[in-house]
Amino acid sequence: MKQKSLDVVCFGRAGVDLYGHQVGGRLEDMSSFAKYVGGSPANTSIGTARLGLKSAMLTRVGDEHMGRFIRETLQAEGVNVRGVKTDPARLTALVILGIQDEERFPLIFYRENCADMALCEEDIDEDLIASSRALLLSGTHLSTDKVAAASRKAIALAKRHNTQVVLDIDYRPNLWGLAGHGDGESRFIADGKVSEHLQQFLSDLDLIVGTEEEFHIAAGTEDSLDALRVVRSISMATLVCKRGADGCRVFEAGIDGWESGVQGPGFKVEVFNVLGAGDSFMSGLLRGWLGGEDWETSCAFANACGAFAVSRHGCAPAIPSWQELQHFLQYGSEFEALRFDPTLNHIHRTTTRHKQRQRVVAFAVDHRQQFYGWAKAAGSSPAAIGKFKQLALQAAQAEAGNDPGFGMLIDDLTGRHALHNLTSTSAWVGRPIEMSGKFPLQLEAQGEIQQHLHDWPINQTVKVLCPYRLDDDAKTRAHHESLMLELDAACRATGHQWLLEIITARNGQGPDFTQVPNIMQRFYELGIKPDWWKLEPGPDKPYWDAVGAVIDKHDGYCQGIIVLGLDASIEQIIEAFTSAAQQPWVKGFAIGRTLFAEAAQAWLQGNMDDAEAIALMRQQYRLTIDAWDQAISNNERR
Repeated sequence: MKQKSLDVVCFGRAGVDLYGHQVGGRLEDMSSFAKYVGGSPANTSIGTARLGLKSAMLTRVGDEHMGRFIRETLQAEGVNVRGVKTDPARLTALVILGIQDEERFPLIFYRENCADMALCEEDIDEDLIASSRALLLSGTHLSTDKVAAASRKAIALAKRHNTQVVLDIDYRPNLWGLAGHGDGESRFIADGKVSEHLQQFLSDLDLIVGTEEEFHIAAGTEDSLDALRVVRSISMATLVCKRGADGCRVFEAGIDGWESGVQGPGFKVEVFNVLGAGDSFMSGLLRGWLGGEDWETSCAFANACGAFAVSRHGCAPAIPSWQELQHFLQYGSEFEALRFDPTLNHIHRTTTRHKQRQRVVAFAVDHRQQFYGWAKAAGSSPAAIGKFKQLALQAAQAEAGNDPGFGMLIDDLTGRHALHNLTSTSAWVGRPIEMSGKFPLQLEAQGEIQQHLHDWPINQTVKVLCPYRLDDDAKTRAHHESLMLELDAACRATGHQWLLEIITARNGQGPDFTQVPNIMQRFYELGIKPDWWKLEPGPDKPYWDAVGAVIDKHDGYCQGIIVLGLDASIEQIIEAFTSAAQQPWVKGFAIGRTLFAEAAQAWLQGNMDDAEAIALMRQQYRLTIDAWDQAISNNERR
């Protein structure tokens, strides 16, 4: 048999969830919302990818912003999007939902004539299904003639190519036309026609998963064991019945009471949000089943994944990564509300980053104090600084815009237009939050940092230059430590990555490289875990070994280190890169004045035109990138 390149193709619903931030009130009273990918199959495609399976999505999205959001998010999560079609005539599905209390989860479906419900037989990619070990169907996509026909074709192709077929019964009465628009949270309404329709598909399935109520609708009876027996009489599929706090049961043969099914361990957690728990459960179940685990282990995966989902906000975002699941199964948690477990939250946050970058070649032009001084000396207006930073952006993009490691550091104060233009690309974007040239450190943020960061695009990495030294007085150290703790908490709350830049050089004196590992150690001891470190260009391998050892000890999920320049010459940069490249945690550089200082001063003084400034910055940037690549190459040959 031809080797399968995929583990699972998820077929059907893919929409956008707008999730109310406020908890404990009516949907009418919720005032702000988070945007997530939604729809049961789309959630499961993300969940299985996070758990290490090779997943793909087969659906339609609209040719608009929400459709692109779904496609880009799936790609960022590692989901194959070959089967995601763009529908120019229809909008992407939308759901508005919230958490009112432990029992009520109001939601409104905006799915009339939406893109994913227009899936048709012509959309079914035979090669995609043939390349997968399993096909996951959603009961919702059996609810209309057109998508039911598409589902039948997908099932037939799966059978032809020895692809196992899985059904998530996924019963939403509202989507079968059995409840009004205001009753989207309804989970069960008996209907003989729905039961009869579902039963037409059961004999062709290999695995059927549903809650007790979902088996009720599949069987046409409201006694759970009788329902399972009815389904068994029609289908020889393995049946997995989800029973909430009682865990789940797996039936491979006849149903002789609940005890005749296999049961995995349950997990006691606070029920915060049931929406999406089934999709997380399915992700864990498929990870076990397709990974060759026995049913008890597969159920443990599924139940644990479901436990994460009911304890968190959102559906797809709540599903754990493989590393997080393994940690939980091995060590458990002292928190019944898992969303408050700091260790699990750190693993979740860092292992579900949409971009785990192994290379950063950043042009840093976030300087402010230096530019003000140069502009004043040249008699130029502050507005000229913003124009020059747009030239720097042009130079950087022209020279390295196609490099997967391309990035820039740009500020919002003097480089706003350049920053906004860069943020709309796929580049790595760093934005400073500190006031330039202030000691002790002060932040640009007025009021609470978290409130300030809510205005920042999520793809902007928060950069802070902290002038921290261990020989500062106790008051200064305490001030800086308090700010870093607050910033760390704020970034975790808003979902931003952040970069901590440590500069020990001060008052015209060079860096004290001996302090840097101990400074990092101190911050880690305080519980501060930045995504990135930006460090002074130490002169030798022992320095880089020392800082790498600190990260090894405290945060194996750190993104890494990038090297700063300190206005060094190209020759000095090359020397620093030689030793830095030998440390695996060093992923690249963010160099500034070395690249732009000469061009900036000459241009502000009127001694260089735009084209000349761009050409000079491109030349310096290329020399720096080549120096880094050469250092990496030399290290690999050692």
